[in-house]
Amino acid sequence: MPSVLVEQCTQLLVEQKLKIAFVESATAGRLAAEFSLTQQAGQCLLGSLVCYDACIKQNLLKVPKALIDQFSPESAEVTQLITQNLKQFFDTDIRVGVTGLASSGGSETPQKPVGTMFFHMIIREQVYTHREVFQGDPEEIVLQAIDRIAQLIMQYVNQQSTNK
Repeated sequence: MPSVLVEQCTQLLVEQKLKIAFVESATAGRLAAEFSLTQQAGQCLLGSLVCYDACIKQNLLKVPKALIDQFSPESAEVTQLITQNLKQFFDTDIRVGVTGLASSGGSETPQKPVGTMFFHMIIREQVYTHREVFQGDPEEIVLQAIDRIAQLIMQYVNQQSTNK
């Protein structure tokens, strides 16, 4: 069952007649799955690409190996590029990319602990980036990230509507 925030976000997207697509690493499809469980998903959700492993980021989403080697697969830089390159697969108003560390064994450091998530959003061609750190087990981290993404989408869509 999707969270209240995901339900509210979907409702706003439908009201604004906006389409959305995701490119997911750490959330591994859970972001799109949560949105798909809302009553109105068919009116706004186009789909999602899961790029959990770096080879998918490189081969499908055209992220240079050098960029991954320099910054890691779980980084703001890689998240930005996978989100930009999602455009080749989806003609949509909103593209959201997410990478991060929901569990240990990745590129964690003292500056980038487990729970660090990177979001890159392109909403009507306006760019928004976020780095958040969540606590909990892997599922809790992913669910917190999904709710935060829904919050941010609503915030930015509402800001853009107000500024028209």
